[in-house]
Amino acid sequence: MHSLLRLLALLFSVSLIAAACGDDDPVEEADDAAESTDAAEPSDDEMTDDGMTEEDEGPGTIVDVAVGAGSFETLVAAVTEAGLVETLSGDGPFTVFAPTDDAFAAALDALGLTAEELLGNPALADILTYHVVAGAVDAETAISLDGQSAATVQGEEIDIAVVDGNVMINNATVVMPDVEASNGIIHVIDAVILPPTIAEALLGGDTTDADMVDEEAAPELGTIVGVAEEAGIFTTLLAAGEATGLSVPLDADGDFTIFAPTDDAFAAALDALGLTAEELLADTDTVTSILTYHGLLGSVSAEEAIALDGQSVATINGAEITISVVDGAVVINDSATVIQADVLASNGVIHVIDAVLLPPA
Repeated sequence: MHSLLRLLALLFSVSLIAAACGDDDPVEEADDAAESTDAAEPSDDEMTDDGMTEEDEGPGTIVDVAVGAGSFETLVAAVTEAGLVETLSGDGPFTVFAPTDDAFAAALDALGLTAEELLGNPALADILTYHVVAGAVDAETAISLDGQSAATVQGEEIDIAVVDGNVMINNATVVMPDVEASNGIIHVIDAVILPPTIAEALLGGDTTDADMVDEEAAPELGTIVGVAEEAGIFTTLLAAGEATGLSVPLDADGDFTIFAPTDDAFAAALDALGLTAEELLADTDTVTSILTYHGLLGSVSAEEAIALDGQSVATINGAEITISVVDGAVVINDSATVIQADVLASNGVIHVIDAVLLPPA
């Protein structure tokens, strides 16, 4: 569960370290290769709070994003072993469907392979490039391709579907969409997908497990509070929930949609209001009004939110928020942009926003 939850940290500072396999350490090779590209990983001194450099104020390449996260060790080792680091550090743009370490563990178990055996498999490059599509395909575009197929860099096609508001790639679910890189987009998926020809060879003609996810071993989703705690970028929001007692229902069974402001969003709001965090949290009535204005009863996916373009919906607070779509992004009240959509929890869905919503007086 924690591996999935930590993926939220990709929004602002993603860190990926590949697991060592054999005598040669693919992690060190990946780091060396990434440092040799134009988009080398910035030093700690150059990093700002949101994970961007002060100089370019933008994300690194797909490899840079990959080389810092901590949840894709097998993937980065495989990319290094297959000689794809330079390619995925190039101009692109590319769309990468990135399986988590848990997804790779399930795939290796289903295939009866070790990580070392996978890295030495001659089909490794084909498996990896089956996870890559030329061009930048964001979540909104993927949703519009429901029921269609798309050619991968490997050459064979993947099927795209929308099920219960979630984008599916073959039988793998996108659990974290639209992670931006300077040369494309990463969508995190919960299973390794295999090209049909490779699946047939590896599975002895039985391709029913071509998308290698072990449902019994799949990580459990945490509650909305658990997801937020693991993310590390919602400390003010969580403190507000504790101060008002609203963390209790959001940590229990239910079905909610939460528009979650980041710590940076709260810092900007406090500055505009001329308040400290302590002063705001001491006014529990105001904080309760603000927090409940960020929640909806029931799960509203990004796809459903996009369909509400130009409409208003009632919040838990009772007051309404307006929803619009601007340049493909969902915007709330013409002021807060959804910067990460469809972060799943066991009791609802979180959409991360870049500003605090203030209820009408």
